[in-house]
Formats: sequence, structure tokens, C-alpha cells
Amino acid sequence: MIGDTVTVTVDRPLGSYHPEHPDIYYPINYGYIKGTMAPDGEEEDAYILGINKPVREFTGKVIAVIYRKDDVENKWVVAPEGSSFTAEEIMQAVFFQEQYFQSVISFE
Repeated sequence: MIGDTVTVTVDRPLGSYHPEHPDIYYPINYGYIKGTMAPDGEEEDAYILGINKPVREFTGKVIAVIYRKDDVENKWVVAPEGSSFTAEEIMQAVFFQEQYFQSVISFE
């Protein structure tokens, strides 16, 4: 999956709030990959980095996977072609949600 081009359907655009936890603000676009099932039985979730405006859909490269040690879900990190982010930059961008989990970022 790392390096694959995917299309993310954004259901929580930048600037929105979590539908069940209104204290969680989305400083980045967040969505899912249609047709790609995750271990939780839902479609694979994805954070979108490098796009600084709300979008409904985005096609980019999977640059990393965030593995949650204390949850069944993983999160893909998708960015524009040619973009790169360090593990620290990724964790800073997704901290708003990942702070509640024990997460590890993998580039492999």
C-alpha cells in the first residue's frame, strides 16, 4: 500500500468537528478509501497531508501507515505526489486524534 495512488472520499473536511465527539476539531482533511476494507470491518481511513483547504475528494500517494497498538484500526497517510513528511511532522498533524491512542508510524 505504501506508494500506491488512492482516492480518499473526505467525510471530515479540514475545519470540521467529529460527529460523535464535538470537541475533536479536524485541522486536516480525513476520510476513507472506497472499497478497501480495514480490520475493523469498515473502509480504510486516511489522513490527508499537504492540502490546506477543505476538499470532498483527493487522489494522492500513501506515504505512511499509522498503526494503533491499542485499537483494531490503522490509518493511512495520503499526500500529493512528490510530497514527503517526517514521522514527527505526521504525528504533529494527526495528534488531534492520535493523542488518544498508542500509535506508531511506518514508512514500509
